[in-house]
Amino acid sequence: MDDSHGTVRSAVGSGLPAGEDQAACEPGPSPHLLPADAVHTALGTSPRGLSGPEAERRRREYGANELPRPRPRKLWREFATQFTDLFAVVLMVASALTFLAYGLQNPRDAGTLQLALAIVGVVLLNAVIGFVQEYSASRTAQKLQAMVPHTCRVLRDGERLELPTAALVRGDLVVLEAGDAVPADCRVVEAHGLMVNNAPLTGESVALSRSSEPTTAATPLESRNCVFMGTTAVGGTGKAVVYEIGAETEFGRIFRLTETAPRQKTPLQRQVASMARRVAALAVVTGLCVFAARLQTGQPLVPTFVFALGVMVALVPEGLPATLSVSLAIGVRRMARRHALVKQLLAVEALGSTTVICTDKTGTLTQAEMTVTLLWADGKPHEVSGVGYAPVGTVTDPGPVRDLLRAALLCSDARLLPPGDPTGRRVLGDTTEGAILVAAIKAGVDPDTERGAAPRVAEFPFDPVRKLMSTVHRTPEGLLVCVKGAPQELLDRCTHAVLDRAARPLTDELRQVVVRSNDAMSSRGLRVLAAAVRPADTAPETVEEAERGLVFQGLIGMFDPPRPEVAAAVRICRQAGIRIVMVTGDHPLTAEAVARRVGIVTGARPTTVTGSQLDRMDAAVLDELLARPGELLLCRVSPEHKMRTVATLQARGEVVAVTGDGANDAPALKHADIGVSMGASGTDVAREASAMVLLDDSFASITTAVELGRSVYRNIRKFLTYLFSHNIAELVPILAATFVGFPLVPLTALQILAIDLGSDVLPALALGAEAPEPDVMERPPRGSRERLFSAALVRRFLFLGAVQSIGVCTVFFWQVNTSGIPYADFTADTPAYRKAITLTQAAIVVGQFFNALAVRTDRESLLRAGVFSNPRLLAAGCCGIGLMAAISYAPPLQALFGTAPLAAADWAVLTGFGVLLLCAEEARKWWVRRTPLPSGERSGPREEAEEEV
Repeated sequence: MDDSHGTVRSAVGSGLPAGEDQAACEPGPSPHLLPADAVHTALGTSPRGLSGPEAERRRREYGANELPRPRPRKLWREFATQFTDLFAVVLMVASALTFLAYGLQNPRDAGTLQLALAIVGVVLLNAVIGFVQEYSASRTAQKLQAMVPHTCRVLRDGERLELPTAALVRGDLVVLEAGDAVPADCRVVEAHGLMVNNAPLTGESVALSRSSEPTTAATPLESRNCVFMGTTAVGGTGKAVVYEIGAETEFGRIFRLTETAPRQKTPLQRQVASMARRVAALAVVTGLCVFAARLQTGQPLVPTFVFALGVMVALVPEGLPATLSVSLAIGVRRMARRHALVKQLLAVEALGSTTVICTDKTGTLTQAEMTVTLLWADGKPHEVSGVGYAPVGTVTDPGPVRDLLRAALLCSDARLLPPGDPTGRRVLGDTTEGAILVAAIKAGVDPDTERGAAPRVAEFPFDPVRKLMSTVHRTPEGLLVCVKGAPQELLDRCTHAVLDRAARPLTDELRQVVVRSNDAMSSRGLRVLAAAVRPADTAPETVEEAERGLVFQGLIGMFDPPRPEVAAAVRICRQAGIRIVMVTGDHPLTAEAVARRVGIVTGARPTTVTGSQLDRMDAAVLDELLARPGELLLCRVSPEHKMRTVATLQARGEVVAVTGDGANDAPALKHADIGVSMGASGTDVAREASAMVLLDDSFASITTAVELGRSVYRNIRKFLTYLFSHNIAELVPILAATFVGFPLVPLTALQILAIDLGSDVLPALALGAEAPEPDVMERPPRGSRERLFSAALVRRFLFLGAVQSIGVCTVFFWQVNTSGIPYADFTADTPAYRKAITLTQAAIVVGQFFNALAVRTDRESLLRAGVFSNPRLLAAGCCGIGLMAAISYAPPLQALFGTAPLAAADWAVLTGFGVLLLCAEEARKWWVRRTPLPSGERSGPREEAEEEV
């Protein structure tokens, strides 16, 4: 069959007994268009199934019934990608040039070699940290193959066998019973009340009847005589001939669509890459300028080159990649404690920037467990408490409803399995019938006892045309016909109705009472079924005979209950300015009912668009639809519709999160900025395609993840300000030394690396681990034009860096000038120089201790936020000062860094400059707080907007 499923693929061999000709079948009409007996011929098989040798020959020719396994990425490739980061590239180039400079030196300077090796070590350290974090997260993903059933029942040579699903071939005759997973795409050739649940493919959780009759449907997926890989038989029995296997199935089509869907870069990835390009360009240009300036003063070529490399190193925040990775990993662990498993580190922040959530309905917003909530019997309503398949709850005044539920359960095929855990039971069969069984137990009617006392002797399966199912039972009083189905169709076949515990003639007035009750239940978003009975002297031979002269028993109202936490989570998302769009394969009325229950729809008339309407929309019309404000429901949509919707939203500048649990959600999950799948009830293909898995299937976990994601973004801005401000303090004294003609650097490259990777990393991580602010979910998402490396952030770190640079330059040149040694006589071993560069490094480290406290808030005073409210930050700052003290006093480190011991008075002066930095930042915050916002400024997070002033 071709990809459009319009024709049958060639099926070589007839599958007939040995001795008969086996000829190839030419491609013909799709099997859903053919009569059942013609399907055998078209697929080269027979009612006895294939012969063993023919099945083996087809398996060798066409391959196994398996989906292509995702090609595992080699570990060395994953590790190699860590070196593609622009910061890593710049550092690797700097290291190579430093090695070159070392080779050109005569005599060779060991410090140059140490610098080159240190830069290589920095790159390797960052790569290892990033690789370990991402590798450990990615290994938690579930494999797609687990979704496909492992064994199935097949007829071969007339013998019923249980085979691995991988052994199936085209033409195999599969036997299906309630509870079986469908192992391939098959054409039904025999059906006895066969019902299937296509939710993994379509998102619609209603059980659908299957028939062996040919149809004129446009595709097999729309046909009533086909069943598909990955779906489940929920009722009845049947036989079906396999016509597609593996990647050629409908499920395989979704798999291919998922594979071809590009993995979108997160907003943070794009912004970090942009920031890296700017910083790298600035570092290279500044290094070249310094190199040219020092050459003009007559400095030697190679030392000048090494000096310029030191300038480049000073401008590149070497600790940023590792700090960013670990900070995101902290967010991952926090989310894991909230039952959200993040497979990609950068997805942590992506949720925080989400502006639109496209959510599935079944299994995501709802519990995927049909529940009876209202019964109408004996002329009045009866409420039913409890949700799900756990038979825990009550029925108000259960006496009048028992006959109704008894008739309904007798006319059902579903069974309740023994409870696997204390939380409830699992239904084997149609979920609607399962809900009826649970309601019967709540009313004191035992399904097993009733079925045992009234064994079934005949049945007329559900038919979508007449919308009814009928069964005939032998009871002590005689034969009893039980009928259930659509209320209006059943009411037309009734002559009496139960009222005041007795059968009354169904007058027009009583009929109107039933109709009004049905309408009232439907308006509440309930799916309504009706049940009726009639005694019979003989078993009816036709459906018309069975379904006449019935006594109407009552109405059964049920729905798939929303998860209890969803309404509050939706309210929080709306409060946070996040738009929620329901994208489901279900019916529009069902979708709207659920959307109203959880708060996605609050207005009178939401915009509801079906998949067929989307097909008729061009790109401009769809863009206009999605741009229109208001509540939007997309119903009866396919995987392609979901992907198209996500892509259009992204083209509008939206950051899109997609939630889902079915295979039909997988392409959109992968294409989204952040795909969120369900861990417990979700399919493996959905989990594989998503970037985050909700282990508890709770939509509320999404709001928690958004809160943590927003916090991660703000914390990243904090430690960027912290890191880049000290880069300014490292660069300014080097530039100052160049312009005053000082021959040596005020800060060596090794000292810079010690600051960037030693003293500064722990405080930056402590800033990255700051808890979310209380009002973070009361702010709208940040604007699409807002950049991580914004003008406001640059102005702030330039201000802090400038204040810090004043202290650094002061202590360095004060030490140099008070020594009385001419500039030209200074060497790397001059004691005054060794102490001067020690003071420079210590001034930056001490200044960073106070800088870390200053950047914790954008506008709020540190005194109000609490100096000691982040003890980890204080401890990290003390560790940095302790490392600086070791570099100053420990002889091995003195020899490595070329430093000298500092006196207590030196530390006091450095502390004074740190306090000056903190006071200057407090003054800036005071000025920001008293300055009104410019009129017309974008509404946004309060602190963020005011920071732009």
